[in-house]
Amino acid sequence: MVSIHTDVGSVSLASPLIIASGTCNFGRELSEYISFDRIGGICSKGLTLAPRAGNEGCRVAETPSGMLNSVGLQNPGVDYFIANDLAFMASLNTRVIVNVAGHCADDYIEMASRLNQHTDQIDAIELNLSCPNVKEGCMIIGSSPSQIRELVSNVRSVTSVPLWVKLTPNVTSIAQTALAAQEGGADAVVAINTLLGMAIDIRTRRPVLRNNTGGLSGPAIKPVALRMVNECYRVLDIPVIGCGGISNETDVLEFMIAGASAVEIGTSVLIHPTIPLQIAGNLEEYAEKNRIELSDIVGTLELWG
Repeated sequence: MVSIHTDVGSVSLASPLIIASGTCNFGRELSEYISFDRIGGICSKGLTLAPRAGNEGCRVAETPSGMLNSVGLQNPGVDYFIANDLAFMASLNTRVIVNVAGHCADDYIEMASRLNQHTDQIDAIELNLSCPNVKEGCMIIGSSPSQIRELVSNVRSVTSVPLWVKLTPNVTSIAQTALAAQEGGADAVVAINTLLGMAIDIRTRRPVLRNNTGGLSGPAIKPVALRMVNECYRVLDIPVIGCGGISNETDVLEFMIAGASAVEIGTSVLIHPTIPLQIAGNLEEYAEKNRIELSDIVGTLELWG
């Protein structure tokens, strides 16, 4: 059987499949169903400097070909994570990516500094500059190339851990924000986070979500994500990690052809927790049948003139 390993900069992955932040917390529950040795990595739940309760009321809504979520970064805080969950994640025989989100630039810098004391257990820090479900912080920073450049540079100065920057699609040009991340010292970008959306209850004439809007994920956003991954790939010298609507091996291959060195799987894991293992097996069969290394197809998309 051929290997389906891939590299994201200096981070070597057993497969191009990473479980996206917010879809399996810190891996404890999912570990009861799957083995992680054929999964490239696991992203932690989005962490903030202080514990956060998240948004009130209805926080998840099903939509055609996707879902809206407005959880609002509910999490126990970075210090609790370090004390109680990091060691467990590091025991899962896969790469550990810690996702962090802040109210301001200083939050990101402080969290990265604290996490830098545990470089033996952390393979990458993912800067969440793209959560649409909070009213301050990461979404504002992630919409400004100049703020992204400055923040990434400041975080880079306090940690030796590889930095991945998760980009918002809710901008005019994702190529500009991706370039800003690279110029600040990012080791990779993740494209894309959720699209801002709304669902309406016709009986009450109110939004289904108590926060009014939420992040749209799932197959509905895949065409947008593919386009944006390719836009990033064409302007960057650092790797791109694709994310958005990935449900099967064909989706993974499309993202890699568009320019992704690896992918993050989110919504489909909520539906079928064992789907990453199924996709890994199918990717191995594809690589064996076609006698290729998956890395050979990265960025091979030929656009029409």
